[in-house]
Amino acid sequence: MTKPRTPPLLEFRNVTVIKGEKNVLDSVSVSIDEGEHIAILGPNGAGKSSFIKAVNREYYPQPRDDTVFRIRGEEFWDVFTMRSFIGIVSNDLQYTYTREVSGREVILSGFFSSIGLFNHTITMAMEARTDEILKFLEIEPLQERQMSAMSSGEARRFLIGRALVHNPAALILDEPTNSLDLHALHTFRKLVRKIARAGTGIILVTHNLHDIIPEIDRIILMKDGQFVGDGTKEEMLTDRKTGGLFNVPVHVRKEGDWYYATGY
Repeated sequence: MTKPRTPPLLEFRNVTVIKGEKNVLDSVSVSIDEGEHIAILGPNGAGKSSFIKAVNREYYPQPRDDTVFRIRGEEFWDVFTMRSFIGIVSNDLQYTYTREVSGREVILSGFFSSIGLFNHTITMAMEARTDEILKFLEIEPLQERQMSAMSSGEARRFLIGRALVHNPAALILDEPTNSLDLHALHTFRKLVRKIARAGTGIILVTHNLHDIIPEIDRIILMKDGQFVGDGTKEEMLTDRKTGGLFNVPVHVRKEGDWYYATGY
């Protein structure tokens, strides 16, 4: 007997989102399977953050007969349930968490999709899972430090821990290396590779080629609210396609398993 095919993790077809008078997503179509490691690459203003907000059900598409807007084969989800299998780390979330709350509390708050713990009841299982994540992310010594006293890189790792509490199928990282220095960038890239190798799908949203870890083998190019390319790194990360995406002449070079843009 043939085993039924698992629905894609994300399936968008002809998804249009309008904010004000602008199509921030313009007839976007994409299918992403569970376990895939992909990068969505595009300039600022391309619609990358709007795509994430659509995934997170902050944005909904214009109603059309030919629109498909599914996660795991379902059109509608309780937001809290959905967040248990798609973890999202964004710069907006990091800004919100610049406050007097410890790193450990940040991770624990992921169980409740809250900012802080308030009067939530913490179970022994939650504490144990938090200990596992602290060890896995190698941030145990920082767990009692306040988020407001952490560097950007340190805080980002605790937000990743928050997103991992439910062992999600995919982790979405929105412009994850903004404001990171070279040391923090090196640490962050090692961490994301470790998460990918542990079996969590990575959906990396970025405008930097050097963010694209070797485990990522699919690149989606985004510009003006549309996906304008979708293929392997070798197919998408070329001088012509990358230069056209950012409207600047570039030379894309490969060093080992990493890609860099120079010459602009």
